Amino acid sequence: GWDKLNHAIAFAGPALAGLLARRRPGVRSATLLLAGLLAWGGLLELLQSRLPPRQGDWADLLADAVGLAVGAAAYVGLRRLRAVRRSSD
Repeated sequence: GWDKLNHAIAFAGPALAGLLARRRPGVRSATLLLAGLLAWGGLLELLQSRLPPRQGDWADLLADAVGLAVGAAAYVGLRRLRAVRRSSD
């Protein structure tokens, strides 16, 4: 159980940081960032499957995707919170 949670956390952080760091906010750049991070997770699983004591796991890739969704949701929440605070000033 902890392995999957670790995967989700490991991808939520970079997703949130990457979304916050973009110069051009928008759906296209967000999609490219998240797709790139998911591809990175897939590459890591493929590479692990080539190492004798390790094995790739589709469930790990799914946990990575869940982490990306959590990071994206946190980003949307932060943007909404910022908009609410600006409108109340």
